[in-house]
Amino acid sequence: MRIGLIGTGRIGAFHAAVLSRHREVGALLVADADPARATALADRLDVTAAPSPDEIFAWGVDAVVITAATASHAELIGRAARAGLPVFCEKPIAVDLPGTLAAVREVETAGTLLQLGFMRRFDAGYTRARELVREGSLGRLHTVRAMTSDPAPPPAAYVPLSGGLYRDCLVHDFDMLRWVTGREVREVYATGSDTGPPVFRENGDVDTAAAVLTLDDGVLATATSTRCNGAGYDVRMELAGERDQVSVGLDDRTPISSTEPQGPPPAVKPWPGFLERFAPAYEAELHAFVDLVRGERDNPCDGREALQALRIAEACETSRRERRRVELAEIADMD
Repeated sequence: MRIGLIGTGRIGAFHAAVLSRHREVGALLVADADPARATALADRLDVTAAPSPDEIFAWGVDAVVITAATASHAELIGRAARAGLPVFCEKPIAVDLPGTLAAVREVETAGTLLQLGFMRRFDAGYTRARELVREGSLGRLHTVRAMTSDPAPPPAAYVPLSGGLYRDCLVHDFDMLRWVTGREVREVYATGSDTGPPVFRENGDVDTAAAVLTLDDGVLATATSTRCNGAGYDVRMELAGERDQVSVGLDDRTPISSTEPQGPPPAVKPWPGFLERFAPAYEAELHAFVDLVRGERDNPCDGREALQALRIAEACETSRRERRRVELAEIADMD
C-alpha cells in the first residue's frame, strides 16, 4: 500500500514513523508546506519526500493521511475525495460548521472513506469504561465528569487559529461523552474565564471553561478544561452509576496530589503532554485506518461522528457567548 502523508509537524512526524513501520505500508510519501521539513523527516525514516502536497496526488497513492495545518484540512479532504482516495485526517475537519458540513457532504457524494483522528476511542481506559457502561456493570448511569487540562498555553500564534477552547480541546471530551455512554447530548450550559494569559482575551477566547450537559436519557455530565494546569497534562473521565463508579485516566502519572494522610503519593513523573499520554492510542488509530483501507474493518470515526462532537462544541460556545441554555436542536446538522 502506498500512503501519502501531508503535514510533517510533531503529530505528522509521529504518524509517519508509525506508518513507516507498518507491514502493510510498502511506500510512504511525505509532504509539507515547508519542503525542508518534509525532506528531513523522510531522510530520518528512510521514506520518500514529495516537493509539495500536489505531488502526493500526482504521483499516485492508495490513501492520504492529513496532519497539516487546520486551515487546510477541509480543502485536502475534498481534494482526496474527488480523487477517490480514502483519508485519515487529524481533527478537526474544519473549525466551523459550514466548512465541516461541506467537507463531509463532499466525501459522502464521492462515496469515499474519511476517518477522523479522535484517538481517545483507541485508549485502553476509555475503551474499558465504554464496555462497563454498555454491559451495565455500573448500574443506572447518573453522572459523568470529563476534563482535559493542558500544562501550558499553546503558542500565541496558534490561539486565533484554534477555533477556541471548546472546539479545539473539549471537543475530545464531547466525543468521548457520546462514544462511552452511547447517548446524545440534548442541551448545554457553558461558561468560561479569560483571566489568565492575555492572548486568549485578545482573541475572544477563554483559557478555562466549564459546561453542564444533559444527555437524552437524563444523565448529567460536566466537562471542564484549562490551558493553565501547571501540574501536568491531566485528562480524565469519571462515570458514576447506582451500583459502581469508575475513573479513566487515574494512574501513577496523573498530575494530582491527595491532601489525605493515607492518600496515594503524588506522581513522580506526571504526564507532560497529549502525545506522551496517548501515544498507544495514536498508533492504534493509524493501524485501524490501514485495516479500513484494506476493507478489514468498519470506520471507527467517520465524518458524521466528528460533526456531532463539533455541534456540541458549537452549542457550548453559543451558550458561553450568549449566557443561556442551548439545545442541540438549535445547531445545524446534516439532515
